[in-house]
Amino acid sequence: MSVIVVVAVVSASLVVGSALGVTNVLPDVVVGFLVALAGGALLVSTSLELFEPATDDLTMWLLGACVLLGAIAFSVLDRLVDETWGSDSGGGLLAAITLDGLPENLALGVALIGTGPAGAAALSGSILLSNLPEAAGGSKQMREDGRSTAMVIGVWSVTAALLAVAALVGYFFLERVDSSWLAAIRCVAGGAVVASLATEVFPEAFREDGNLSGVATAIGAVLAIALGQLGS
Repeated sequence: MSVIVVVAVVSASLVVGSALGVTNVLPDVVVGFLVALAGGALLVSTSLELFEPATDDLTMWLLGACVLLGAIAFSVLDRLVDETWGSDSGGGLLAAITLDGLPENLALGVALIGTGPAGAAALSGSILLSNLPEAAGGSKQMREDGRSTAMVIGVWSVTAALLAVAALVGYFFLERVDSSWLAAIRCVAGGAVVASLATEVFPEAFREDGNLSGVATAIGAVLAIALGQLGS
């Protein structure tokens, strides 16, 4: 039950963030700072909770191959989404938002196996932190593009539901998978997360917050380490 609560809270933060975005209560510079902070936290927590534990079951060559596979898969799919739907249709928006969040939530579900919420504190906290500003910035842009408040909240609510399902699938369906396969899946998901950070999160943060995004990223990295200590 505690796993379901963690997944529900993390996913619901997308809806909260979208509400903040449509009401336009956060200045762009604040959103950019929070995006960079969350990105730094997510980058470190991915290393701590996905890559590092995998070294017990995988050689460095295999670990690197899995990480690279995840990054390539995300980059290819991201390109296909852009070329197929663009950014104008509701379906395109839903596909792009879901693709960005899918590896994070799958990784969360896998990370919760054998550790529980406390053990995955850094990753779950980092994803929650990233969801709020990402949804706020995205929903604000959608409103400025002329989409209704109902559509904006609806898109983010559907996305939150899809990503919650991804996390629960990662937890319940992979619970009995051999540890070596589980480590490989963690690394593939982690590679996709890193690619998402590089192509989507950090460029957006710098665009909104300039050089201060570097400071925010460092603060996020320290915050992830602190969250990790809570679960140790």
